[in-house]
Amino acid sequence: MMRRFDHLGDVEVFVTVLDKGSISAAAVALGTTPSVLSRAITRLEARLGAQLLRRTTRRLSLTEAGQAYLEEAKAAFALIEGAERAIQARDGSLNGHVRVSVSTTYGHFRLPEKLARFAAAHPDVGVDVSITNRNVDLVAEGIDIAIRLGELPDSGLVGRRLEDAHLRLVVSPHYVERHGRPATIEDLAKHRCLPFIMPSTGRPGAWLFSMDGKPVDWAPSGSISLHDDVLGVVSLAEAGMGICQSYDFVVRERIERGSLVELLPECAGRSRPFSALYVPHRSLSVATRAFLDVLLS
Repeated sequence: MMRRFDHLGDVEVFVTVLDKGSISAAAVALGTTPSVLSRAITRLEARLGAQLLRRTTRRLSLTEAGQAYLEEAKAAFALIEGAERAIQARDGSLNGHVRVSVSTTYGHFRLPEKLARFAAAHPDVGVDVSITNRNVDLVAEGIDIAIRLGELPDSGLVGRRLEDAHLRLVVSPHYVERHGRPATIEDLAKHRCLPFIMPSTGRPGAWLFSMDGKPVDWAPSGSISLHDDVLGVVSLAEAGMGICQSYDFVVRERIERGSLVELLPECAGRSRPFSALYVPHRSLSVATRAFLDVLLS
């Protein structure tokens, strides 16, 4: 009887070549030679009746057919991997890997406790964590879950709200001694403010306030602006360099120990959401679903 899928080895070669970026790198990963992999891709193209890769001496590039086939092949392998893990998980244990991309604030202040609980429950699952505020391409970079700030995007991704993080306006006692306290939101224009430049827009992120139950967005400006690491504004504020707005879970301990004080508490009450984003449910592994459950608990 003819086997319907005796070419899956060639499909895996094709996916690996694109993941590694070259035939030679894929040959090292698979423990074989570049010529063997080249023949496998040629067989696959002959079977499909379409060119998948454009090959030159310097680089590889996907044809339109190759891009479509790569996406479908990755989804198929993800389904097979998920089925295997589902069977393996029947005895109550999980293995495999979960790749997570998380923004700076959540990565430092929220994720560690959840990661510790997950590791205790599933010690055989490896978790690769990338802490970055850069917008990542989940499919292209092989990310299972991205934890990001802001409203859920209309991007074809699935999103689950993790929390609404409350904001507080803070400054160091030393700054107050030298420059006084602003009495109103308008007074902030007379003070040294520490804006954070949002990577998604290249502009300072608005400070969010509430007055008489109505939302007020205020655009901070100052001679010092922070990029990339939003926690930098808190460090500078703590050093007496100016005023910043940050999340309660970041500044609460600093307020309790006296290195920061809150300003305009009567204008507080606003928050920003953190969400977990992932590709559609059919491609989630059992381990990834278990990790998501911990994030949501």
